[in-house]
This record gives sequence, structure tokens and C-alpha cells, in this order.
Amino acid sequence: MSATKTDNPTSMQLRLLLPTEILVDEEVYKITAEADNGSFCLLPRHIDFVAALVPGILSFHTRQGVEKFAGIDEGILVKRGHEVSVSTLNAILGDDLGHLQAQVEAHFLQLDEHERKTRSALTRLEAGTLRGFRQLQEKFHG
Repeated sequence: MSATKTDNPTSMQLRLLLPTEILVDEEVYKITAEADNGSFCLLPRHIDFVAALVPGILSFHTRQGVEKFAGIDEGILVKRGHEVSVSTLNAILGDDLGHLQAQVEAHFLQLDEHERKTRSALTRLEAGTLRGFRQLQEKFHG
């Protein structure tokens, strides 16, 4: 019988899932993340685990010994056996923390601008809807 990646007791299969893509699908031997009650480390032989993650840095060590980082939004981490899934709305990968910080700041500034434009459009839509209701009331109640 041949061994799969997840049969190796000295590694875990990390999947970092976004709504539109799988950002990471890699064999790792250590994962560090942060929940409401503080940061924690997962190793392959740790028990199954579920955590609600806060926005921050998820770090992981690849089988080649390279430490990688992901700036993540809040999300959920589930460790089941040797499979670890992290589901989040937003994440950015980086090889060093300084570069990652700059990427995260740029990304979230862009999101803030998009959110501001969305709020403005919703406000205009709400105002138009209210004007339409007022016009209907005046038309039927004279």
C-alpha cells in the first residue's frame, strides 16, 4: 500500500481556503496561528482541534524547512488527523514579515476604498427607495 501525503505522521496537509480559491495546499510540519485567547502552535501528532481565528499572521513551516506567512482575516481552523483546513475571507501570502506587512496594508486600504464606495452606493440606493415610497404615498393618499 502506498502512502499519501496525509499518512505521514511527521507532517500535515495545510489547505488555506478563500471563497474563490485554494491559496495554499501544502505539506507542512508546523503551523502557528492566533485565536481570541492567544496564539497556538499545531504539530502533526496533536489532537484534533478547532479554533476561531482572529485577523493576524498564520505561519507555517514547509517540509523543506522554509517558514512562510499568510496575513489572514478572521476565519476558522480545523485540524482533523493530519489535515488542517483554514477558511477565511481574505488572505495574502508572503515569505518575509516586512514585505507581507506592506502587502497587507495595501490590500486592506484597497478594501477600505471599495467598502467606502459600496456604502456610498447603498446610501444612494436607500435614498432613492425612500423617495419612491414617498411618491407612492403621496399618489395614493393624496
